[in-house]
Amino acid sequence: MRWPLGRPTTVRTRIVALALAPAVALMALWGFAMVSVTAELRALIRVQGVYDDFGTPVDTAVGQIQIERRMSAAYLGAGGRDAAGAGRLLGQQRRTDQVVDAMRQAIRGGDRSRLTARQRQSLDAMLTATDRLDGLRQRVLTRKIGWDQAVEQYSALIEPTFDVQSTLTALQAGQLARETETVFELVRVREFVSREDALVAGARAAGTALTPGQYDALTQTIEDRRVFQQTYVPDLPADSRVLFEKFQDGALYRSLNQGEDALLRAGAGGASQAVAADSWRSTVDRIVKQYRDLCTEAGDNSAARGRAFAYRELTKAAIAGAAGLIVAGLSLWFAVRGARRISRRLEALRDAADVLAGRQLPDVMRRLSAGEEVDAVAEAPPLAAAGGRDDEIGQVGRSFNTARLAAVEAAVKQATLRRGLFAVLLNIARRNQALVHRQLKLVDTLERRTEDPDVLRELFRIDHLTTRMRRHAESLIILSGSAPGRRWRRPVPIAQVVSSAVGEIEDYARVVVPPMPDTGIAADAVADVVHLFAELLENATVFSPPHTQVTLRTGRVGGGFVLEIDDRGLGLDAEAHAHAERTLTDPDAFDPTRHDRLGLYVVGRLAARHGIDVSLRDSPYGGTTAVVLLPESILAEPGGTDTPQDTEPPEARPEHGGARVPLPPEQGEVRPLPSRRRNGPAGSEPPGASGVGSGRTGARESGTGSDAAGLETVPSEQPGAYDSGVAWDVPSEPLPTRRRPGAPEPGVAPGTPPSEAGAAWQGAPEPWPAKGTDVPGSPVTPSSTPEASRQSPSDAGASWQ
Repeated sequence: MRWPLGRPTTVRTRIVALALAPAVALMALWGFAMVSVTAELRALIRVQGVYDDFGTPVDTAVGQIQIERRMSAAYLGAGGRDAAGAGRLLGQQRRTDQVVDAMRQAIRGGDRSRLTARQRQSLDAMLTATDRLDGLRQRVLTRKIGWDQAVEQYSALIEPTFDVQSTLTALQAGQLARETETVFELVRVREFVSREDALVAGARAAGTALTPGQYDALTQTIEDRRVFQQTYVPDLPADSRVLFEKFQDGALYRSLNQGEDALLRAGAGGASQAVAADSWRSTVDRIVKQYRDLCTEAGDNSAARGRAFAYRELTKAAIAGAAGLIVAGLSLWFAVRGARRISRRLEALRDAADVLAGRQLPDVMRRLSAGEEVDAVAEAPPLAAAGGRDDEIGQVGRSFNTARLAAVEAAVKQATLRRGLFAVLLNIARRNQALVHRQLKLVDTLERRTEDPDVLRELFRIDHLTTRMRRHAESLIILSGSAPGRRWRRPVPIAQVVSSAVGEIEDYARVVVPPMPDTGIAADAVADVVHLFAELLENATVFSPPHTQVTLRTGRVGGGFVLEIDDRGLGLDAEAHAHAERTLTDPDAFDPTRHDRLGLYVVGRLAARHGIDVSLRDSPYGGTTAVVLLPESILAEPGGTDTPQDTEPPEARPEHGGARVPLPPEQGEVRPLPSRRRNGPAGSEPPGASGVGSGRTGARESGTGSDAAGLETVPSEQPGAYDSGVAWDVPSEPLPTRRRPGAPEPGVAPGTPPSEAGAAWQGAPEPWPAKGTDVPGSPVTPSSTPEASRQSPSDAGASWQ
C-alpha cells in the first residue's frame, strides 16, 4: 500500500483516507488540546521550579543590596566622620558579595535549557548590572559622589530585577497572567519603601536641609508607593486582596503612613529630622518584610489557581478526545468495509488490464514494429472484468475496452503509414541513387572526351557536386532502415577511405589530413566508414569559420584505430552536447522533427551497425572534437586497391579527361586501379592533393584523391598500375596544369612567395573557387597524402604511440 511513505496508491487506501480525514482531524484537535493543556501544566510547574532556582537568589541579592544602599547613603551623609558606620558598611558589603556570588553561580551554573531566550536575556542583564557594583562602592568609599547620587545609582542596579521577576512568570496566560503581573507590581512597593528609608538615612546623617532635587526624589518615591498601593491592590484576586487589605488596616501600615506624612509636612528644611530614627527604622524593617511575605503568598495563590485550571482543562480534553476516538473508530470501521467490497472489483479489473498492458499490447506493438500484420480485435479482446453491474466500475471497464481498441487500431494505422512512408522514401532514394550513378558515368564520359581546361574545370565541379548528391541519397537510404548499394571485395587502406570521405564534402580543401598508418578497412565496412567519416567532416566544416582548418589525427590504439576530427568553431553548450551524444548512442530513436541533426542520426546508425564508438568532446582549438574508434573487427590488412560494387552494374570509366586509360577488369577479376597524378614535373606531387578526392567510390574509388581537387590526371608510370593490354592515346602535348590560389608549388616549401616559385604551376586559372570568390582554407600539405602515409607507416599516428 505504501501509504505511510507517500500519497495513497490504491482505491482502498483512498476510501479509507477519506473516512480517516475527519478522524484524524478529531485526533489532531484532541492532540492539540492535550498538548496545550499539558504545556500549561508543565509551564506552571516549571514556573515554580524555575523561580525557585533563579528568582529566589535574585530576591535575596536585592534585599542585601537595598540594605547596602541605605548604609552607603548614611556613610556619605555623615561625610566619612562616622567610623562605626564605615565598619558596618564594609561588613554589609561582604554579606552582599556573598549573596551576589551565589546569585551569579545559580544563574550561570543552573539548567538554563529550561529558560526561554527572554528569560536568559533578563538574567544576563541582571548579571551585567551587578558587575558595576565594585565601581560604585569605590566611589562611595572615596566619597566622590553624594549620598543622593549613591541612592540613585544603587536603585539603577536593582531595577533589572523587576524584569527578571516578570519574565520568569511570563509563561502564564489570560487571567493568571494579569494576576501575576499585579503581584509583581506590588513588589515595587517594597522597593519604594526601601528607597524612602535610604533617602531618610542619608538626610539624617547629613543633618542639613535637603536640596530641592533631594527633596523631590523623596516626595516622588512616597507618592509612587501610595499610587501603586492604591492601584494594584484592588486588582488582586479575592484571597490575595484580603491579605493586603488586612495589612493596610493594621497599625504597622498606619505607622508608615504617619511617618511619610511627617516627611511631607516638614518640607526640605525639616525633612532630615521629621521622624524619629528608632521608630522609623523599626517600622521600615517590618514593613519591607511584610511586603515580601504578602507578595510571596499572593504568588503562591496564583500558582495554585493555575494548576487547578490546567487540571480542569486536561479533564475536558480527555473527555473530548475519548469521544473523538470512538467516532473516528466507527468511521474507519465502516470505511474499511466499503473499501474492501469496492477494491475486490477494482482489483479484478486491474489484473485484467495488467495482462493486457503488460503482455498483450507490448506484443502487438513489437509485432507492428517488426512489420507483421496485426488484427486489433483478435489481439486485444474485451476485458472480462468490464461486465457485471451497471455501476461506475462497470462503465469504466467498458470505456477502457473502447479506448484500448481505438489505441490498438491507431497504432496499427500509424505503423502501416510509417512503413509506407519509409518505403516511399526508400524507393525515391534508390531511384535518386541510380540517377546519380548514371550522372557520374555521364560526367566521366564527358571528361574523357574533352581537353578544354575550362570545360574540364566545370565538369570536375559537377563531378564533385554529384558525389555529394550520392552521399545525401545514401543518407536517406540509411535513415529508411536499409543499406546503400556500394560494396567492396577487398580491404581498402585507411588512407583511401579518409581520402574518399574528404572528397565527399564541400569544403574539402580545409581538411588537413595527416600521414596514415598501413591499416585497412574490411570490405563490407568500407562504404559505411567512408559515409560516417564524410558526415563528421561535413559537420566540422559547416559549423566552423570558413577561414579555419579541420585537423585530423589518427593512430592505432589498444582497441583498434582512432580518428580524431578537430574543428575550430564555437563548440557546443552542455545541452546541445548531451543531445548530440544521445543521438549518436541511440540512433534508433530517430526524430524527424530534429532536421538539424540528420547527419548525427546517420552516423549513429552506421556506428551501431559495425560497433564503432563515436563520441564528442571539447576541442583544444575551441570547437568540437569527434573521436571515432574503429574496432578490430572491421580492420584488416590492405589487400590492394579495389573497385566498389554498386547495386547497378559498374561500367568502365577512365580516371581522367583527355587521356587514355586501361579498361577495367572483367567480372570477378581484381586488378589494382590506376593511380593518377598531375601533369607536371616527374616525381612531384601537387600540394593540396593529400586526402582530398572527389570521393567517388563508384568505378574509381582508388583513393588518390586528386580528382576532387579538380586536377587533370594521366596514367601513372609508377609501379602498381596495371596494364590491361589495351593502350589509350595520350595527347602529344601535356594538359594544362592547375593550382589553387595560395597553394605552394611542387617542390617549394609552404610559405614561399609566388614570385620565387617555379613557373610550372602558373598555367590554368583556379578551377575550384570556394563559396563566392573566396579561396578555401589552407591546403593540405604534401606530406599528408595517402601515398606518403603508405611510404612511412612508422610515422603515422606517432602521437598515439
